[in-house]
Amino acid sequence: MGVRDSDPPSNALTPPDRPPIPGSEPSPGNDDPALPFARTALSLPTPAGTPSKPAPASTPSDPTSPGASSEPGPPEPGPSEPGPSEPGPSAPPAAPAIKRQRPTPQPEHLRAAMNAALSHAQVEAPSAHHASAPPAARPNLRSFPKTGSGSRPSVNQALPKSRAETSKRVLLRISQVAFALLLVAAAVVFFTVRHYEANLPSIEQLKAGYDPPQVTRVLARDGTLLANLFTERRTVVPFTAIPSHVKQAFLAAEDASFYEHEGLDYLGMLRALAANLRAGKTTQGGSTITQQVIKNVLLDSERSYKRKIRETILARKVEQHLTKDEIFGLYLNHIYLGHGRYGVEEAARYYFGKRVKEVDIAEAALLAGIVAAPERFSPRKHPERALERRRYVLEQMLNKGFMTREVHGHASIVPLKLAPAVEAESELCPEVIATVRQILEEVEPDRARRGGYTVHTTIDPTLQAAARQAVRKNLDQYLKRQKLEPPYTLKSRRLWGKPFEGTPQRHRIYVGTVTAVNDGAGTIDVKLGNTLGRIVLRDEDRYNPRRLPPSEFTKPGALLRVAALENPSPASDPIPLRLELAPQGALVAIDVRTREVRALVGSYEAVMGGLDRTGSSAKDESLLTKRQPGSSFKPLMYSYALHSRHFTPASVFEFPNKPGSEEPTRWLSLRAGVAKSDNDVAESVFKKVGGANIVEWARAMGIGSTLKPDKSLALGSYEVSVFEITNAYTTLAAGGNYAPAKVITKIVLPDGSELPLPPQPPKRRVMSEEEAYLTTSLLRGVVEEGTGRRARALERPVAGKTGTTNDNRDAWFVGYSTDIVTGSWVGYDDNLPLGWGEYGAVAALPAWLDFMQAAHKDKPHTQFPRPPGIVKAKVDPRTGLLPFPGQEDAIEEEFLPDAVPTESAPVPSEAPAESDAGGEGTTPPSQTPDQDPDAPSTSPSGPASSATAPAASNTHPIAPPPEAELPEKPPAETLLPETLLPETEPPPF
Repeated sequence: MGVRDSDPPSNALTPPDRPPIPGSEPSPGNDDPALPFARTALSLPTPAGTPSKPAPASTPSDPTSPGASSEPGPPEPGPSEPGPSEPGPSAPPAAPAIKRQRPTPQPEHLRAAMNAALSHAQVEAPSAHHASAPPAARPNLRSFPKTGSGSRPSVNQALPKSRAETSKRVLLRISQVAFALLLVAAAVVFFTVRHYEANLPSIEQLKAGYDPPQVTRVLARDGTLLANLFTERRTVVPFTAIPSHVKQAFLAAEDASFYEHEGLDYLGMLRALAANLRAGKTTQGGSTITQQVIKNVLLDSERSYKRKIRETILARKVEQHLTKDEIFGLYLNHIYLGHGRYGVEEAARYYFGKRVKEVDIAEAALLAGIVAAPERFSPRKHPERALERRRYVLEQMLNKGFMTREVHGHASIVPLKLAPAVEAESELCPEVIATVRQILEEVEPDRARRGGYTVHTTIDPTLQAAARQAVRKNLDQYLKRQKLEPPYTLKSRRLWGKPFEGTPQRHRIYVGTVTAVNDGAGTIDVKLGNTLGRIVLRDEDRYNPRRLPPSEFTKPGALLRVAALENPSPASDPIPLRLELAPQGALVAIDVRTREVRALVGSYEAVMGGLDRTGSSAKDESLLTKRQPGSSFKPLMYSYALHSRHFTPASVFEFPNKPGSEEPTRWLSLRAGVAKSDNDVAESVFKKVGGANIVEWARAMGIGSTLKPDKSLALGSYEVSVFEITNAYTTLAAGGNYAPAKVITKIVLPDGSELPLPPQPPKRRVMSEEEAYLTTSLLRGVVEEGTGRRARALERPVAGKTGTTNDNRDAWFVGYSTDIVTGSWVGYDDNLPLGWGEYGAVAALPAWLDFMQAAHKDKPHTQFPRPPGIVKAKVDPRTGLLPFPGQEDAIEEEFLPDAVPTESAPVPSEAPAESDAGGEGTTPPSQTPDQDPDAPSTSPSGPASSATAPAASNTHPIAPPPEAELPEKPPAETLLPETLLPETEPPPF
């Protein structure tokens, strides 16, 4: 009976004197006598301490293969080859415990044949191909004779002893080396992870809440965008507010299996590693969305293997602490999408002019395509590349099952439509930024710069645009009056002075000489002392509105007034210059009833971050621009003079006339002196009421700048800002009540809650309604018959005051109606004189008038309400006293109820001889009604005028009323002295 190779052995014996093969003990589970031989195999030696694993079943019949029985026996002989001592089919199995015996010597030719066959079998045993070899290729041990003990020889008996031991040693050594390498690799990985884990950023900030830098939006009172403040231009939106097709577009483009993996894409990482090794540098990232979030939020974007290891470690931690939606939400709000925009919300606003919740599928695919290379795929710079990338994203969305083929076909043909790239805040109100930043730093010092706020301001966009236009128009008219329009060919200008000599410094203004013009490059070279500077004419829209080429704009040898933008370079390269040919202007408008600022203009250019000359950021001295107010300060002093009861509008002043005049003296009432802005009247009032009282009174009305009680104070020699003097006038317009002017109404935090604003000084009453009204009445005289007559063109009741400083360096007009108070200023930043004839009524009032006409358009005419306590009475114009009996030239005047004159003027025949030459007074020949002849001639520490104005000897001050009838003392917060009515004259100046 034949035996197949796959049959189980009938008797497994170990030849005598042959040591057993290590590890040849029966394997667990493989000792079933019926188990085919092909499923048994020898296992390699197992190192000490390493748990052994059961070998998988296999089919080889080679006795040396792993998993074979430890004592293989010879196969049963077939019918064609019967063995001499072969047991029959019913023979019992041999006992396993048989002593090992040396094999019986064989004839040499048989031994050689057997060794050759067994050597072939031993060599083929480890090969995996042996299991599938046909039976004919394996040796048939039945052809060999039995040993002397009646058993057949084993395979190991057929090999030389030295070769078997060598094979065992090699296999053992290989397994030991492999195990050692595995231990070393595991140790390296362990200590590498421990090393990089030590300095990893904490993910607690992500768990606690996502707070990246965001955009702070500054809005006008109607919601119009005025400005954006940011370090990173980002607006965080909730994950639930982002449409599904936007999310799917980014998944298809960046990480389609994001919701399936645990933060790492191992195949992608291996591909990137192979590509980087081939290139010899980092060229691919292979990052998942989780890894990109870690790189952008917790790490930096450095391309290195160190950062990649840290990123890989953190990826698993982030996936353990955050949900997939939370991670994806971080990604969509943090990803950079070009042109300084971070996150899908800002990108949608910039590219499409809409919020992310409003974008369609084609727009979502375009945004998702930008991520790979924001500059390369920018639709503004490279629309063709952006559309090609959009097609790729749409194909990915289709292949991933995010859309149907019908939707894909429609989205693929949608044309590219981009919103205009013009910034809405570029020319509306950048001046409000300083105030917003100051308040944010005050109320949120720890996170103000991170942004995310929505700041609501009081700015009226319509009035703001009108104010900007009025300031620009006024400054352009100045160029025409002073003949400063192009071309600039004069080689000398008395107003500018001589060319500069020396080394220029950054941000300083100089007069230089043109050396060359270049029409091709559009540049003008100007010599400033020992330095060469260069003007780029295309950047000078203000001075070159007709876009003249350099050769038509100026000529070599001509003088130009420029500002140095940089310090001289050691390489002697031309330094950049900017034209400074004309003065600057500022305008502030405040609502009388609410004290809200409606317009704020601090320059011609309206450049973000430029110099704001309004001084609206009162607490930041570095941002303040203060100038001498001139006669525009006088109304504050006059209001105190009325409050003190030393003067009434009818008080008369007598001054000696100039030599050569027809009359030896001139007479002026307080009303006439205010209207004509007479300095002699101002000095007389100042001397009577005292400088210290005026300083405290001005502070109570809202002047926070430094003031000193010397003589020059009466003529406005101490610098103030446009903002604070305009608000001081608002105290008059508001009936004597002071309140701080406000630019910001509320600040909304990123989470929608409202941030408390910093506390403001309390409202207070500085003067009575009657005193405020009477001061307004004096200022109405300035408009009706004084230096501010040009304001009558408004054709409605207004009050105001001009101001002009020494050498016409500053020009002012501050005035108000019943609705709004506006202050206008014009001057050079470096205090250059404005030129001949540039008084407040000429240089500043036109801008005020243009703005007020726009602000009062379609509004009804309203009169200043007269308080019930105001008393009207007729007086003698020469003395300010009640008219004598039968006087026909008496005039009507308004008085406070306790300041009405009680004496009558003397009859002309009884009056002193010098009084017959009286009248209301005459204007000195050197003055005209439109001039402001009140400019201080010296610094604040010295006398302000060369005129010697003695005390008005025939001024008739009203005696103070009885103690019970004294006006109510202002509240303590006005900081006024205890005695407002000095009983003695103030000390000498």
